[in-house]
Amino acid sequence: MISKFTKLGIATMALLATSFAADAADMPIKGGPYYKAPPRSVVSYYNWTGFYAGINGGYSWGNSDWDFPAVSNKPKGWMAGGTVGYNWQSGAIVYGLEGDFDWADVSASSACGAFTCETKERWFATARGRLGYAFDRWLPYVTGGAAFGDIRASSSNPAALGGSDTMIGWTVGGGLEYAFLGNWTAKVEYLYADLGKFNCSTCTPALVNDNVSFTQNIVRAGINYKFSGPIFSRY
Repeated sequence: MISKFTKLGIATMALLATSFAADAADMPIKGGPYYKAPPRSVVSYYNWTGFYAGINGGYSWGNSDWDFPAVSNKPKGWMAGGTVGYNWQSGAIVYGLEGDFDWADVSASSACGAFTCETKERWFATARGRLGYAFDRWLPYVTGGAAFGDIRASSSNPAALGGSDTMIGWTVGGGLEYAFLGNWTAKVEYLYADLGKFNCSTCTPALVNDNVSFTQNIVRAGINYKFSGPIFSRY
């Protein structure tokens, strides 16, 4: 009969043998490579940081109200121009500053008594901040800031001279930008702009105070070129 001490000795030897086998399996083979763990892969993400410039174009529609005569019209039309900006990226968050200037042909007329009253926007510009969240090459963003526009109000009445003003207001909106080729990106965006009112006292023969307001919706697309490297690496 095998004694208890013999059984204990056999169990101890088996345990030591198992531990030694495990250690031996981890020992490097002389003259060959040794890998403790598989190498980590490198994933490249698009880098939005940098200065950029481009072109844009789109369509606008809005509303203009006159105090005297009490009429409203709905200006609409096309616009096109240029864009400049700069982005800073921290993780997936992208902060940016952007400015643009568009030549505009946005106008509408409405009957005002026996004559016609017209409101026309001849150019439009913005200076905005942007905040986005990058999904690699996709960048959805919100934006807002100051808006500027050259607005002219006129009447077909030969006794009314009409008038114009560079109006200053605000704008908010959002968009989606995509880096489609190297440093080239394309975007679509929507903006709502309120340029406020200006007093066009020469819009009526009576030379009375005549506030003319202008608000608009803008949908436009653009292409930008970024002047920096297109990607950076994360591990």
